[in-house]
Amino acid sequence: MIDNPQLRKILKWAGLTVLTVLVLLTGVSVYFSKNWKPELEKKITEAVNKGSEGLYQVSVKDLHLNILTGSISADSIWLRPDTVMLNALLGKKVAPTHLFEIRLAKLQLRRLSLLRIWRKKEIDLNDIILNKPSINMTYYAGQHRPQTKTKPKSLYELLSGTLHSVRIKAMRIADADFDYISGATGKKLNSVHKLNLTVRDFLLDADSADDTTRFYYTKDVRFEIAGYQSPSKDGMYTTKVDSITGSLRKRELEIKNFRMIPKYPELEFSRKLGTQKDRYDLHFKHILFSGIDYLRLNSDGVLHAQSLLLNSGIAKIFMNRELPGGTQDKTQNFPHMALQRLPVATTIDTLKLRKLNVAYTEYNPMAEQKGTVHIDNLKGNVLNVTNDSVSLDKSAVAVALLEADLVKAAHLNIRIDFKLRSPVAGFHYKGHIGPMNMVKLNPLSRALGLVELESGKISKIDFQAEGNRYGAKGKMQMRYTDLKIRLLKAGEDGEAPKKKGFLSFLANNILIKDSNPLPGKELREVKIDFERTPSASFFNLLWKSVFIGLRETVGLGIVPMKSPEQGNKDMQKKLKERKEKRAEKQEEKNEEKKKKDQEKKKKN
Repeated sequence: MIDNPQLRKILKWAGLTVLTVLVLLTGVSVYFSKNWKPELEKKITEAVNKGSEGLYQVSVKDLHLNILTGSISADSIWLRPDTVMLNALLGKKVAPTHLFEIRLAKLQLRRLSLLRIWRKKEIDLNDIILNKPSINMTYYAGQHRPQTKTKPKSLYELLSGTLHSVRIKAMRIADADFDYISGATGKKLNSVHKLNLTVRDFLLDADSADDTTRFYYTKDVRFEIAGYQSPSKDGMYTTKVDSITGSLRKRELEIKNFRMIPKYPELEFSRKLGTQKDRYDLHFKHILFSGIDYLRLNSDGVLHAQSLLLNSGIAKIFMNRELPGGTQDKTQNFPHMALQRLPVATTIDTLKLRKLNVAYTEYNPMAEQKGTVHIDNLKGNVLNVTNDSVSLDKSAVAVALLEADLVKAAHLNIRIDFKLRSPVAGFHYKGHIGPMNMVKLNPLSRALGLVELESGKISKIDFQAEGNRYGAKGKMQMRYTDLKIRLLKAGEDGEAPKKKGFLSFLANNILIKDSNPLPGKELREVKIDFERTPSASFFNLLWKSVFIGLRETVGLGIVPMKSPEQGNKDMQKKLKERKEKRAEKQEEKNEEKKKKDQEKKKKN
């Protein structure tokens, strides 16, 4: 209870004043809602149409104004290209490279001063929130704005008759569905769900277009995609990504935990394909594009980045040799040939490889074993990774400078020069392998070559060759001592390989040269001459051509090698014979069991 009469009068006056103001504001708000809504809808439509020079139309189902809070919300917004105008521009090949169609159930504008818009023609917003919009972005190739003497009007010049400035401190798009569509075919090139986008400090005024610290009038645009997952077209793989984030200001794109996961285990996967095809199992923990030219990507559809980092990754490649070779030519999957097939003109100044482990595995059905070539701790740089004609005119060679631990036994340094414009997928490679204990190669040599190394030490290997889709030719020097081998015979029904004692004796005493150089002799240099089968991968071509050099050096070059096609035919024949023998044995077992069962019945 307030006893002071004077104080009671002041409080009553203040209360009436506040109540009067609230009533007035409410009345004005209702008036604006009823009378300005049609006018505002008209202004929005005119501004979009004028600002896009007639290319875009917008429709709004309903507007809600609240002057007390300075907020506006709009229901059922649809922004779309005007088809008549679009077709006219496409016919003249002067349409924008990218066109947008946006649908959203609700748009919220907060802390907006209508009086400021009315009196000063200025929009100053705290934030805009778009919840769960649907965005279609259509790409039209070959569209070019004509060169004219008059400078085209800027966005500000197009809107300056209506507004003097627009400032939005933040714009947030949450959980958007984004489809990237080919304008030529109408097909979806890619789809993304749960896209989050944040635009920071958008400013449109007389000077913002010339502000070099801004990208499309903004200080920054950040985007994030969480939990991306997509099956491959053939259904044999699933691509998963934990997150994709990017920033226009930082010119970066970061991908965490990229995985390409095969649907089936190794042998089951390959047998479903029916022919010899590589099975890939990939996991890269960290991928980072740096120095991306986002402006050129948007305007010209050209991707240029200063660097691409692949960090902490595992790449497993599996090949099943029990299957027929098939007719597919894997030349198009060579790194530099696959690069040329990318749908986007791309230039990566430096591809950085760090902490990568590569495992190439082959299954030998005769030995019924797998042999794996391990390349661990792979690191290095690949320079001038490009398929862009402008970049290719400057340099048409991509240079890979790499080092790694080879087959868990030695260190490898290699340089590969990829000839990016070669019609036969040409490349040159030169490498060095350090000291190695040959016995460590047994897991590989037993499974794939049915050869066991009893002893042998390599001090170094130097090799170089010219390669292309047809094979590789070059030379090799390998220094080694104390080489002894055992030749093996494949065991039946999964049994361990057996030693060929007499043939091993002949090989060690007649064929094999146990060192290089031999006592009193000069160091031997051998030729590499490897003919590639069309179904062989790039990695297979590299390591098989090096294997040819090793074979020639140790003295096995005089033993003729079958062509890959003939070797595959002979193996298929032996596998068929083995299968028939197993079937005969099984039939004999069944007959024997049948007889025993009949004898038991007679006794009973």
